[in-house]
Amino acid sequence: MLKNFSSLVSRLFKVLKLLLLGTFVAVVSYYFLYSHIFYCQVVPYSDFDEVNRKLYVSAEINVVQRQRMYEAIEKARQRIGSFWGKSVGEATIILCSNPVEYQKYCHSNEGAGCSLGTPWGDSYIVLNPYGLNVDVVSHEMCHDELFTRLGWWKTTTQIPQWFNEGLALMLDRRFVQESEPMKRYLSYKDEWLYLTHGAQEVLELKDLKTIRGFFGGGQRHVMLAYMSAGMEVSYWLLLTGPGSIHALLDTLREGGDFTKTYANLKKAGESQQHVPPSFYPLH
Repeated sequence: MLKNFSSLVSRLFKVLKLLLLGTFVAVVSYYFLYSHIFYCQVVPYSDFDEVNRKLYVSAEINVVQRQRMYEAIEKARQRIGSFWGKSVGEATIILCSNPVEYQKYCHSNEGAGCSLGTPWGDSYIVLNPYGLNVDVVSHEMCHDELFTRLGWWKTTTQIPQWFNEGLALMLDRRFVQESEPMKRYLSYKDEWLYLTHGAQEVLELKDLKTIRGFFGGGQRHVMLAYMSAGMEVSYWLLLTGPGSIHALLDTLREGGDFTKTYANLKKAGESQQHVPPSFYPLH
């Protein structure tokens, strides 16, 4: 009996060792593959100052810079609320002071901001002080708004990158200043026509569905991808109205298909407004 007990203990120790080894390997792999997410998760234990549980600021950012950043964040929240009806985004905002910090938390040294979402629902907006303004913050908050409303799985599997970026551009006025639907669409169309040399060098939306397809080229490719997305989404909103976003997301939450729902809403809008095919160059 004692021998059987010893054998059982020995087997339990072996299982425990395997579990510990597996856990260790998983943690190490997670760190190396998603170190930026790991750093975002542990930012409360870093040397960043905790303004509140959803806002962390680099200790190297002075009072004047902080105030400017806080004002940009507040104005961006107002813009989000105006566009979406109300804001439900719950991202933790991390304000960095230099490119090294930004690279650490964003896993990129490009741009003034990035948004990150996890399968378990946590989300983060990482901001770089260089070039940070209301447009940048609004852009990233819009990504988070979509993520919060749909969840990680549906956002990842259903939402094409061109729609995600195009929607964010509706609050980001760095490229097109107009917010009135018709003027906004015509301005994006003008920018698109300029970049494509009169629709001679076109990026198809089907090639901009993934992050790699959208951002995988050079600077001109990325700019054209943005203008293509901005033109498409601004045209869709012009036809369907602001309520169409909520109708689309409601359908997706109920198990509907993005491509079919988006196209049906667009077709109904074109029919109701009697839009000629020549009005939109990507028909």
